[in-house]
Amino acid sequence: MRVSIDQNLCYGSAECVHRAPSVFEFVDDFGVVRPGREDSGDDPEVREAVEKCPSQAITLTE
Repeated sequence: MRVSIDQNLCYGSAECVHRAPSVFEFVDDFGVVRPGREDSGDDPEVREAVEKCPSQAITLTE
């Protein structure tokens, strides 16, 4: 599964970075998916980050 962050929804809480630092990072006050980690959607930490994102900016797609 591919993971992505909608920059229009993200308001920079950094919950994703806190929950899955190997997949997400904080750039210019917003969460982003680390390059090369876009296919990490099956990782339990990523799934938790999706569930806990307060702005619901993180999505998983097939």
